Amino acid sequence: MKPFRLTLVCALALPLLAAMSPDVVRVPISNITTIAGVRDNLLVGYGLVVGLQGTGDRSQTLFTTQTLGNVLQKMGVTIPPTQVMVDNVAAVFVTATLPPFARPGMRIDVTVSSTGDARSLAGGLLLMSSLHGPDGTVYAEAQGPLTIGGFSAGGGGNQVQVNQTNVGIIPAGGIVERDTAVALSQLQQLSLLLRDPNFVTAQAVAAAIDQGVPGAVSRVVDSREVDVAWPADRAQIPEFIASIEALTVPVTPPARVVIDERTGTIVIGNEVALGPVSILHGNLSIQISTTYAVSQAYPQAQGGKTVVVPKTTVKANDSAAAKITLAPGATVQDLVNGLQAIGASARDIVSILRAIKAAGALEAQLVVI
Repeated sequence: MKPFRLTLVCALALPLLAAMSPDVVRVPISNITTIAGVRDNLLVGYGLVVGLQGTGDRSQTLFTTQTLGNVLQKMGVTIPPTQVMVDNVAAVFVTATLPPFARPGMRIDVTVSSTGDARSLAGGLLLMSSLHGPDGTVYAEAQGPLTIGGFSAGGGGNQVQVNQTNVGIIPAGGIVERDTAVALSQLQQLSLLLRDPNFVTAQAVAAAIDQGVPGAVSRVVDSREVDVAWPADRAQIPEFIASIEALTVPVTPPARVVIDERTGTIVIGNEVALGPVSILHGNLSIQISTTYAVSQAYPQAQGGKTVVVPKTTVKANDSAAAKITLAPGATVQDLVNGLQAIGASARDIVSILRAIKAAGALEAQLVVI
């Protein structure tokens, strides 16, 4: 069983954060909003990685041999796919993100992931692969040598591997082939979408725009959207958007406790408030162990057999419950000190935080990832 590591972020540095980060901070509108219609687009393609040192797909990976046969046929070489050895070739999926306002000739990063049973893509070269959008249109082409963030070495049952070797990236390996820029003048209005929906923040954004941009008229649609009318001169739209995004608004950081049970990481924000609560915590551990003994028959016994006899031992250990009490106005630091004082493990802290939330004493959103 792997050890469960506890990492507490922010809570242990409470006094310093309290002095540096007030409850309300002013941030630019560009940091908390996006423009409706201006977005990234996901691309995906299929291709071949060649030049591997015997770490490619095996012969039973049929789609690799078929793809290689099709590529060679386009180049005037016709061979039966069943006679192709693909130890140095691997079939891969190629993915990329097309940013907003992408123009033809612009380069983007691509990620290459093994599709078959290749052991490693280290040292490989991606052949030219077309990247398609959700509509099936080709928006970019990718090709180039892979960069792998690890290595694998060894053989004969002895192998050393560091990080993932079946996924690599090609920095600037994709070239945009189709113009996907959004014509802002064709949009009916400027719609700002808040990354974290909040009616208070949306109202603050609308008020800042009305006060900071001459002639601007904004309207709060809901906790996510703020609409702003375009200026009379559509040629000034870029300057109009820039002036809006440069404005700052007061934002209250959300009170959240984030728990990652897979890694044992618990992140408690500095703004989390705690109500009065008492915590009783005890440990009940049950250990079951089985040993095997060999029972051999006497040489004089007729029909005797040697058998393996299991012996099971059960041990139970129930420790006394430990108690901590949090008074009204307790801080996150008080909670952490109390949990450490009673010797709570990471899994115990996860259960305790859930129980505190259920008791209504944790004034924050509990997020489990």
